[in-house]
This record gives sequence, C-alpha cells and structure tokens, in this order.
Amino acid sequence: MPDWRAEGIILSVRPHGESSAILSVLTANHGRHAGLVRGGSSSKIRGIIQPGNRVRVNWRARLSEQLGQMQVELIQSVPAMLLDSPLRLSGVASMCALLDQALPEREAQPGLYNGSVALIDIIVLDDNNTCWLEGYVRWELGLLAAVGYRLDLRRCVASGETVNLAYVSPKSGGAVALHQAGVFANRMLVLPKFLGGVSCPKHDWIAGLNLTGYFLSKRVFAAHDLDIPAQRKRLADMVDTRYKGR
Repeated sequence: MPDWRAEGIILSVRPHGESSAILSVLTANHGRHAGLVRGGSSSKIRGIIQPGNRVRVNWRARLSEQLGQMQVELIQSVPAMLLDSPLRLSGVASMCALLDQALPEREAQPGLYNGSVALIDIIVLDDNNTCWLEGYVRWELGLLAAVGYRLDLRRCVASGETVNLAYVSPKSGGAVALHQAGVFANRMLVLPKFLGGVSCPKHDWIAGLNLTGYFLSKRVFAAHDLDIPAQRKRLADMVDTRYKGR
C-alpha cells in the first residue's frame, strides 16, 4: 500500500459528499498532490485545512494512482495570523491559487516549495505590509520558471548589454535596453527598478505585478484556455489602488 509523509502547504479545499473534503497540497518531493480528508467539514478539521496553512501530511492509498486519503496536522495557521492585514492575506491567497491551478500533479517541486515557504515567512513577518511584495514578484518569476517560462531579465534581448535595461519584451520575455525600444516602447512591459530597471514610470510593485501577471496570463493560463485566478486579480487590484500615483 503506497503512502508518504511530508510537510506541505494547503492550496485548496473542496467539499466532497456530506462530511469529507478533497485537499490539494504542495510538498517538496510529491509536488501538488490531492487527497480525501474524512470529516473535513467538521468544525475541528475545517480550521486546520485552510488554504495557506502549513501542515504535516500523511497520504496513503491502495494503489498509487488513486486519490487516496490524507491526514493532516497543523504546523502554522497562516491566514489566522493575517486577519488584520487584507493585503498580506490576499498575497497568500494568490500564491495558493496560482500553485493549485498552474502546477502539474504529482511532480516534485523542491525549489518552488522551499521558495513558497520562504515567501510565507516574509509575508507573516513583514509588519510594514509592503516590502514582501518584492519577494512575491520574485516568487512569481520562480513559478514561471518552474512551469517552463523563465524570463531573461539580465541582458538586453536586442543588443546583449546588461546596463540601462528598462523594458521586457512581451513576445520573448527578455529585457530590452532603454535606447533599444525605439517606437515600440509603448508596447513593452515596464521593468521595475528592483529587478534592474532604470526608468520605471509606475510604482515598482504595480510594475512588477503587471510584468509577471502578463506572462502568467498569456503563457500559462491562456495556453489551457483558462483565466488567471480571481485571487491573483484581487491582489493586483489592491496593490494598484494603494500605490497608483505614488
């Protein structure tokens, strides 16, 4: 009987039958993995199986290809720690939704899992409620790389130079130097300063989310006739509302 134990992050919860739930979790060695939680609708279990919570997972099934059953033990109740911070809570929700909908099932993701745990730690610890957004954008760049769409922001795709980078080509995903964009500058995505951009007319957080959001939408979700998750849209809207014009 196949089984495994690991630490994980809860990504989503769906009701199943009258009293159970189907849980989706991310672990390092088993990737995005689903399982049935008996009694998942009970008040005792419901508080544990919230998206964003860090848990210890025990999965077992009769056959490896089956859905299997999960037992979970709480490590860290992340959303409960962020109830007074809607923006940070939205960041966690967006992270979970993107992982749940973008990753293939049961493929090991050690780098992405460790990066996701680190992002949660940054979000929880950032009382200023803003600096974590840089880490969040970098995390989305890591997610894009993990699903096969690594952006090259280190050198100009047109000239190869590594200085005066200001834009990103929406076609190639490569950086473009300020003087290389020419008449196509208004068609380019803005490269935020924290990623090496030298001329960013928008707030860095807005520019960063616009950049990664474009490639997530066009290269990851649209490729499967899907829309980018509502949780990700909500995060972008909140950041835009807070920082537009600053």
